[in-house]
Amino acid sequence: MPFVNYKTPEGALSKAQKEELVHRTTDMLVEYFSEAARPHTMVLIEEVPDGGYGRADEVFVIPDAYRARD
Repeated sequence: MPFVNYKTPEGALSKAQKEELVHRTTDMLVEYFSEAARPHTMVLIEEVPDGGYGRADEVFVIPDAYRARD
């Protein structure tokens, strides 16, 4: 079973963007593994809360300007 796990900052993607990411990822995996993979493909999008990870030795908080608007 193909499995993809995305981790994104909380609020960075809208519901529509997450849906598109699931569909496009599934389509990409079908290109590699054939149509037989579609019903078994799992795409998980995990949203990491602000302060839940670091970058360049700093705790990351997504700026409001980059938050998705549903």
